[in-house]
Amino acid sequence: MTDRYAVFGNPIAHSKSPRIHALFAAQTGIALEYSALLSEPEEFAQDVMMFLISEGKGCNVTVPFKQEAWELADELSDYAARAQAVNTLVFREDGSMFGANTDGIGIVRDLQQNHGLVLQGKRILLLGAGGAVRGVLQPLLETQPASLFIANRTASKATELAADFATLGKVSGGGFEAINGQFDLIINGTAASLQGDLPPLPDGCLAVGGSTYDMMYAAKPTAFVEWGKAQGALLALDGLGMLVEQAAEAFFIWRGVRPDTAPVLAQLRAELAA
Repeated sequence: MTDRYAVFGNPIAHSKSPRIHALFAAQTGIALEYSALLSEPEEFAQDVMMFLISEGKGCNVTVPFKQEAWELADELSDYAARAQAVNTLVFREDGSMFGANTDGIGIVRDLQQNHGLVLQGKRILLLGAGGAVRGVLQPLLETQPASLFIANRTASKATELAADFATLGKVSGGGFEAINGQFDLIINGTAASLQGDLPPLPDGCLAVGGSTYDMMYAAKPTAFVEWGKAQGALLALDGLGMLVEQAAEAFFIWRGVRPDTAPVLAQLRAELAA
């Protein structure tokens, strides 16, 4: 019987995860079935339990259910516990669930391994204070940046989030009006750029030789990617690499095999451009 996996979300039809995991499975010679499953609000926990009962082996979780998955898990990875969000569930033979968060691993691997960026000693500006940002904070701080500033429209959310992670490094937060100085890396953790909107960033906040990273991606460059190019960014990146890298970490957690992400990312880029 082929092992079954899935991703739960709402909406979910757009998800690239089934394609990514199909490519991983073909590359590694592992037979598995991976589906995108729509879950309605208030039904997520029941849907996951039904998938477990039907002999599913594990699942990914995307918007808006990552916090519910955190609450559902019987045991958590360190990253998931700190983030209070789970994007990968492992179904154990005794019926219990292990919850992990691979988002931060995904973005750090994309930045460092795929694009060769050095984060240690750098000044990082992180935009937004929602679940996407919470999920990547610990791995980013573990790279030992000189400083990390969280900017959000509601300043109190940014300062509270910074306080939650203050033991891990030099992290602070505030409103967009509190952005001060220049940054070596600016990461957009909001979804605004998909609608063509941009956070109110001050001119000149990107340092010479600095780079930008949008955690979102689209077939065409997002508004934030275009902003990065206009600011003279060394690299103006989108989040497709993060998506592939976080999926590879989930695959490794499930199967104990780490797929080669480079050809998969190249394939997805080609398919997006077609």
